[in-house]
Amino acid sequence: MEAITINAVSTRRSVWQRLNHYHIGAMPLPVYVVIAAITVIAALNKKLPNDMIGGVAVLMLADMLLGEIGNRLPLLRHIGGAAILCLFVPSALIGWKLMDAEMLKALTTTMKTANLQYLYIACLVAGSILGMRHKVLVQGFMRMFIPLLVGTVAAVVAGIAVGLLFGYTPRHTFFFIVVPIVGGGIGEGILPLSIGYAEILGKPQAELIAMLVPAALLGNVVAIVASGVLKWLGERHPHLSGQGFLVKSGADVELLKSGDHQAELDLQLMGMGLLISCAFFILGAVLAQYTGIPGPILMIVSAALLKVLKLIPEQIELGAYQMYKFVSSNLTFAILFGLGALFVSWQDLLDAFSPGYFAVCAASVSALIASGFFVGKWLNMYPVEAAIVTACHSGLGGTGDVAILSASNRMGLMPFAQISTRIGGACMIVCATLLLKFFG
Repeated sequence: MEAITINAVSTRRSVWQRLNHYHIGAMPLPVYVVIAAITVIAALNKKLPNDMIGGVAVLMLADMLLGEIGNRLPLLRHIGGAAILCLFVPSALIGWKLMDAEMLKALTTTMKTANLQYLYIACLVAGSILGMRHKVLVQGFMRMFIPLLVGTVAAVVAGIAVGLLFGYTPRHTFFFIVVPIVGGGIGEGILPLSIGYAEILGKPQAELIAMLVPAALLGNVVAIVASGVLKWLGERHPHLSGQGFLVKSGADVELLKSGDHQAELDLQLMGMGLLISCAFFILGAVLAQYTGIPGPILMIVSAALLKVLKLIPEQIELGAYQMYKFVSSNLTFAILFGLGALFVSWQDLLDAFSPGYFAVCAASVSALIASGFFVGKWLNMYPVEAAIVTACHSGLGGTGDVAILSASNRMGLMPFAQISTRIGGACMIVCATLLLKFFG
């Protein structure tokens, strides 16, 4: 009898250990199921805390599940499936009135009362800019300035031209389709952009996010597909490809080695990084009173300016970068889920995906990439690599960069991709907001 009991216990342990090999996100499956069950039971019994504790629990459980599904589904996993599901599914649940009322209350408190997305924006913007190596920031930007400038102009011209064919005004095409595509993603781009637009236009931020998000998603998909085509082109015509190197002279070899900070994690520095991120957001709000320019835009400008002038100690920059990595790794899809639930109307989302809208997005990204190809060739760059890096200007932030570079098997170009996405996107957000402020 004792032997049978021991065998039964051993079998249960074996099953438990096997189940622990399966993960939802980074969490072992059994642990995820237990936490999800606790949260659901609390919601059904109206005991789910109506604050950030309940809201963050719902957000992270949803982001882990949808992120895991999006990263596993065929085809969808190659075009940013996790981000797409985290935006679309909650929007659909709200549109079809299928979300639990208690969970929705906790999400509303977390996203709209506590403004978790503002903290996320602050950490993302400050950390992504301050965390770049000064050498990469300056030399990489100088190298990519002309391709990005010409590519952006080409994207605007092509987008407006195609938009006119489908009945879109140049103003709408530029501010609400092209700018979101080249704005640097959702966290670093659309969120601060929507805040700026809301202040200038006097419209609800939720309405503006619903208008901006579809363009960013479609632009990212087109860029990923184009990156795969460029890889094929480089294989068919080797003289057009540098096999992962951008400049024909080989001058970018050392620069490509100068990636992001690789220092050991320091929890105290992360605390300082959190504080300086908050300080930049507050600084933007203070300066906004005197300039009339939205605070998030001034936050971007001040972070970039202090970085270029080397006025912030390297240790503080490292802390901001490590905080950025923590937030982007753990909260990105959670924030997207919250945005999808509370800020992105399901009907508006469906209405946005028309043939004309898709044509404008495809034309803008295609013109951006084609200009990078030809301008890169003129600047003694390998055309394939120049076009791929330029394509990252239309990516969904860091996640989009990874997807685009993975599709072309050019992950070594990440430092240049970050210039294209982060700095190129920040420049577009600032310029677009100022244009809307003074001429819109």
